[in-house]
Amino acid sequence: MANILVFDSGMGGWSVLEACRAHVPGQHWHYLCDNAALPYGTKPDAWLTERILAVVGTACAELRVELVVVACNTASTLALELLRARLSVPVIGTVPAIKPAAEQVHGKPLALLATSATLSRRYTQTLIERFASDSVVHLINGDALVSEAEAFMAGAAVSAHTLKAVLAPLQAIEDLQGVVLGCTHFPLLTPRLRLFLDNHIIWYDSGAAIARRVEALLPLCPRVGAERVSVYATDTERSTVKAVCRRSGLAPPCALRLSEPCLTFFD
Repeated sequence: MANILVFDSGMGGWSVLEACRAHVPGQHWHYLCDNAALPYGTKPDAWLTERILAVVGTACAELRVELVVVACNTASTLALELLRARLSVPVIGTVPAIKPAAEQVHGKPLALLATSATLSRRYTQTLIERFASDSVVHLINGDALVSEAEAFMAGAAVSAHTLKAVLAPLQAIEDLQGVVLGCTHFPLLTPRLRLFLDNHIIWYDSGAAIARRVEALLPLCPRVGAERVSVYATDTERSTVKAVCRRSGLAPPCALRLSEPCLTFFD
């Protein structure tokens, strides 16, 4: 049984955790959300980079994890290489599933639905240029869906008005073949997102690919014993993380306290 850390700014990474648990059973999963700094997309890059390094570094030291999954597109496009350089364990990142989507649509139009932070990264543009140069890839801002997904995970109803407003640009794209979900929060809303677009459109996310990568990096870890899931948060009083633990039959979230006081709160 391996100790594996799954990290996200909020509860969006739960979609990745579920994919990993289904594909690689019998592990000890440590889910960590830095919800005290949620949402990541509104924070300055320099501050956010140091925040990510501090949070993940603290968790690795305290939990003695053997593998880190950064289940957050914003964190991956910003700090993945720095994490790999600083940590002594393998680090798996999350990037938009541009490559598999482009391979399937054969040059027809695609859309990337992501947060403004992910859309603005040079890393994202490089993915498009490298793997989807034959397709027109429309960039769609989905910032409003992050809070909708967090509320949904806490048990609240999803706002049809918000979903319709976010997806309106997609409805205007002629011959749209697929939508790449460039935020791990968005797969949590996929069944509802489907209601606003034609049934032939394919929705792509990175969960299955990340799960396969986890499996590839754990060839020597036996899949025996009872699976364990522990949840940690930088703000344990947030309703979403508490609700997810309760609904999943897990213990209440444990607090992760940062050693760098200057990073505890964003001003």
